[in-house]
Parts: sequence; structure tokens; C-alpha cells
Amino acid sequence: METLHVADELRRAWDAAEPIKGGSVVVAGDRIGAVGTFEELRERFPGARVRKWAGVLGPARVHEGPLPDAPTPRERIHAVLKLGAVAVLSEHATAPGLRAAAARVGVLVLPAVRRTEITETERADLAVFDADGRCVATVCAGRLVHRRA
Repeated sequence: METLHVADELRRAWDAAEPIKGGSVVVAGDRIGAVGTFEELRERFPGARVRKWAGVLGPARVHEGPLPDAPTPRERIHAVLKLGAVAVLSEHATAPGLRAAAARVGVLVLPAVRRTEITETERADLAVFDADGRCVATVCAGRLVHRRA
């Protein structure tokens, strides 16, 4: 089933000059199926489930520093997801159980920081941030893995 993620604005990359007002991303499985305005994509994908978010939708981030402290590896990975990141650096994922916990939810372990962007056919890693910069939702490989209550 396809999901249409809609936000006040969409940024294909966080350093992109021009956001798409009322931007949307179609997620099909673990991939990005299309990017555009809500009106365009709703017409192209009438059967898609719609998730509306208040804030800015963009690519999920790479967590660059040490993982937040928590009692278990699973909770440490979840803390990263709550920050809008779906990747961590291998140098910070050395504690026992961290890589296994990351793999279970689809969090990537990368050798170095990389630029993130929303591109059709690529893995659906998305994050939504409110006006204060707090993460509202995180999508990791097409799955909604964090939603702020």
C-alpha cells in the first residue's frame, strides 16, 4: 500500500534553496515513489493512505555523534530515530548490541557522513520537523518508526 506524506513544506535536501509548499512524498514499500505537491500526487495516487504533518518534511538525517545514553541498545537506537536520523556512524556503533539493534529497525551504520536527499526510487528515509526544530515524525525505509505524541 502506498502512503502519501504531506507537510506544510517539503525540502528535497536540507540545504535546498526552494522548498515545495504543500509538498508531498509517495512511499511505496521501502522506496520513494514520487515527489511533488499534494494536489499532483493525490491525483496520481488516489488510493494512497494520506498522512498529514505540521512542519517541514525532508530527508532523514545521519546522526553524527555518539548515540544518546539509554539502558539498552534498542532504546539508544530509538533515541536516534526520535531525533529524525535513520543512520549512525560506525565509529559510534561499537557498543555490544548496537549494530544488531540498528539492523532490526533498518537504521544504517555508515563509515562516514553523507548528504541526504529525497530522490525517487531511493530508500524512503524521511523526517518531519516543527518550527522549533523538534522531530515530529521519522520514516525509516518506508516505515513510520517515530511519531511525537
